[in-house]
Amino acid sequence: MAGHSHWAGIKHKKAAIDNKRGKVWSKLSKAIIIAARDGGGDLSMNLRLRYAINDAKAVSMPKDNIERAVKKGTGELEGGNLEEVLYEGYGPAGVAVLCEILTDNRNRTAPEVRKIFEIAGGKLGATGCVAWMFDRKGLAIVPKAQIGEEALMELALEAGADDVRSEGDNFEVYCEPESLTDLQEALEKAEIETESTEIARVPQDTVEVSAGDAPKVLKMMEALDDHDDVQNVSANFDIPDEVMAGLE
Repeated sequence: MAGHSHWAGIKHKKAAIDNKRGKVWSKLSKAIIIAARDGGGDLSMNLRLRYAINDAKAVSMPKDNIERAVKKGTGELEGGNLEEVLYEGYGPAGVAVLCEILTDNRNRTAPEVRKIFEIAGGKLGATGCVAWMFDRKGLAIVPKAQIGEEALMELALEAGADDVRSEGDNFEVYCEPESLTDLQEALEKAEIETESTEIARVPQDTVEVSAGDAPKVLKMMEALDDHDDVQNVSANFDIPDEVMAGLE
């Protein structure tokens, strides 16, 4: 789990920088388009769209941008011809990596993602080569300053959560994907702000990464996360705290 947590923390720090470049808005627009295309534009009937719009609002994406993305997804505007693809492979030190892709040109995206893997010393694999190592889970990240662990545990379990874990300055609350809305609503009712809420791919087991390999793994993860067509990156690496401290 530590590997997932390390990357989650790094992603949150990067988000503020990426947002200034408009990169996050671009990715969230794609997520909204796909959600609206597959499930319609009614938030009360489309849970995935609701999550995507909540994420967009969390990074101050303009209302007009959100509405335009929804209309592209429902076909009211052009530009909704996106394809969902899952790329899988191995990075340095045998780390398993999953990339969730939204692209309008798979022939462009595939070689670009393959090159990122190869530069890092990894290799893009066949469909299904690592996906089985991950479980889809609802994940809410709650800053420890918001609430104590016992109180959060009681609240979360009552809302359908499976587990609460302490990671650095945050608590990570896990649940089944279909329980994430109930968990989110329970946290909001208790006036507890989350740093992020998402459907994540959580590794069943982790690979401990050495001090020599850690920079290579993180560099590859950042390169994948920076790619315009990559929506989410998941991996099963575990960087020990003492190694992570030396990298910060």
